[in-house]
Amino acid sequence: MNSVAKENLKKDVVVVGLGNILMADEGIGCVIAGLLLARQEEYPSVEFIDIGTGGMSLLHIISGRGKVIIIDCAAMGTEPGTIKRFTPEQAKNVKQLSHYSLHEADVLKVIEMSRQLGRCPETIVIFGIEPQQIQQGRKLSETLSAKLTEYINTIEKELDE
Repeated sequence: MNSVAKENLKKDVVVVGLGNILMADEGIGCVIAGLLLARQEEYPSVEFIDIGTGGMSLLHIISGRGKVIIIDCAAMGTEPGTIKRFTPEQAKNVKQLSHYSLHEADVLKVIEMSRQLGRCPETIVIFGIEPQQIQQGRKLSETLSAKLTEYINTIEKELDE
């Protein structure tokens, strides 16, 4: 199957989980993407993907989509466990002040490349979750674990809009 045929098989909406599951709360995006993937039948028009620290693979995943929702650990200077919704433009506005995401530069560069190639999604939403701990370990902090239902509900509300 050629790349044009594959592109046509993509669902219009994709939810992408980013992070490193070997570094505690840094893996929150991947955990949430996995939980949503388990509920795929509720969202047949949405693709859920855990790309981990996938870097440039994000470019191909978002290419030509209508809407992209990115979930990632984000150092926002807020209380651990806080979830915030923002756009790439909002992330650029605060970038000089603080790092909204631990992968911020890579994600924003990939989105910019997508724009330059004329393949950028019409809508991009980023959900950042403030970590409590970034350290070696596969287990989320109790703070983030206790809020998984809240995070799923927040993403589902975005999907329902």
